[in-house]
Amino acid sequence: MSNAQGRPTSIGDSSKHHKPTFTGNRGLQMEEPLIFEYGRPEVSGVDLAEPEPFKMRLNGLHRQEAIGLPGLSEPEAMRHYVRLSQKNYSIDAGLYPLGSCTMKHNPRLNEAMARLPGFADVHPLQPLQSVQGALELIQDLSHWLMALTGMAAVALSPKAGAHGEACGMMAIKAAIAARGEAETRKIVLVPESAHGTNPATAALIGFTVRAVPAGPDGIVSTKAVADLLGPDVAAIMLTNPNTCGLFEREIIEIAQKVHEAGAYFYCDGANFNALVGKVRPGDLGVDAMHINLHKTFSTPHGGGGPGAGPVVLSQRLAAFAPVPFVRADSDGLHLVEDARGTQAFGRMTAFHGQMGMFVRALSYILSHGADGLQQACEDAVLNANYIKACLSDVMSMPFGERHCLHEVLFDDEWLKGTGLTTLDFAKAMIDEGYHPMTVYFPLVVHGAMLIEPTETESLASLNLFIATLRDLAFAAKNGEQDRFISAPHYAPRRRLDETGAARNPVLRWSPPKALTGERV
Repeated sequence: MSNAQGRPTSIGDSSKHHKPTFTGNRGLQMEEPLIFEYGRPEVSGVDLAEPEPFKMRLNGLHRQEAIGLPGLSEPEAMRHYVRLSQKNYSIDAGLYPLGSCTMKHNPRLNEAMARLPGFADVHPLQPLQSVQGALELIQDLSHWLMALTGMAAVALSPKAGAHGEACGMMAIKAAIAARGEAETRKIVLVPESAHGTNPATAALIGFTVRAVPAGPDGIVSTKAVADLLGPDVAAIMLTNPNTCGLFEREIIEIAQKVHEAGAYFYCDGANFNALVGKVRPGDLGVDAMHINLHKTFSTPHGGGGPGAGPVVLSQRLAAFAPVPFVRADSDGLHLVEDARGTQAFGRMTAFHGQMGMFVRALSYILSHGADGLQQACEDAVLNANYIKACLSDVMSMPFGERHCLHEVLFDDEWLKGTGLTTLDFAKAMIDEGYHPMTVYFPLVVHGAMLIEPTETESLASLNLFIATLRDLAFAAKNGEQDRFISAPHYAPRRRLDETGAARNPVLRWSPPKALTGERV
């Protein structure tokens, strides 16, 4: 037998046709119990010498009992984490279509550069004379980020996009205070389709959020913004391209109205990969914008690890950039770390930023050059519009009459009458070997399915992805509900009650009765 792509398959692919194995394993797909279920506290994969006698300085607050963590031998520890890694979907395994959260290939050249000893082994407390190369790299990255955005200053210390948003809005708040308007300008305008971090950031630092409605075409109109402007407005936070994957075509007029009202224009730069090399946000009237290095310049997606969200600032806000920043003088490069005597609003983090991310981003910029960055942008937009064109006859789109930019947005209108939901469709994608696209976001579109293929996917990988989604769409419309409502069938775990888990999380593991010797 063969599948739709002509590849050989076994008779009866579904696991329901086979008896469960004794181990729970299915070939090379290993069942991995929780580490607490088979770890032993007395076992360790490393030998640690007993510490020399010392005086406890915790004033009686030190742990009185064993910590109770499970121990594994070295081979067991290795197998445990290898097996866990095989349960993760990754960009190195296949196309990762998350919309509004770019997941693209990270060139291995960047990884090699980040591992050079002069960068990988640098310590934030080293004498400045010993890290001149690292400071020069920071200065070069700053130069290119400002050149690509048309901005006057950049702060590299923020650790992620949301952290960058806070940085930009804190600079705006400092600028407003310097004008003596801190008590009057308390309102920040945020479009209804914005990333959730935008209103959260504004509220966090003391502003009141006022929503801006989007028009039926998915973008914000100049009139909608002008109607809300007044002497109490501090700024607008606008994403461009927006979370519907559309270019805000009235952005220049909006910026003019905002500036005329004495407010500032913050642009959420999460989607800068759809503009880089083609448009400079500073030329559009933007005053502050964070840049997710993982989205535009291919650094690894933070995932709770080492992220970076630099913020570029216009001439209006440059003086309020936080410390530290690099400055050159006759003695070489040094960090300005004292905000006294400047208009800097203060410090965002203990040290300058994430050196490994800076190295990777600069490596990406220099290896691509101006023409390469422009092509990356164009390819990202081309790939999204290719998916849009190839699926438009089987899946519905809320703004299908317009070309999208780096991502394409579908809704669930085409699923009406099938008895299936966006979630059902997404779960069936897992059985086909794909991570689902972003679902139910942006919130302004019912049953949203947001797909971003990125520029790093080949035509062959896009065609297989498109063929897979078309096959699923036809199956949904043909009433093949069993393929969807209980999916995924081939994942290590079947469908989970994600809502219940989120609302009633179990935060402490308790051993099953079979492990404690109690009667089951």
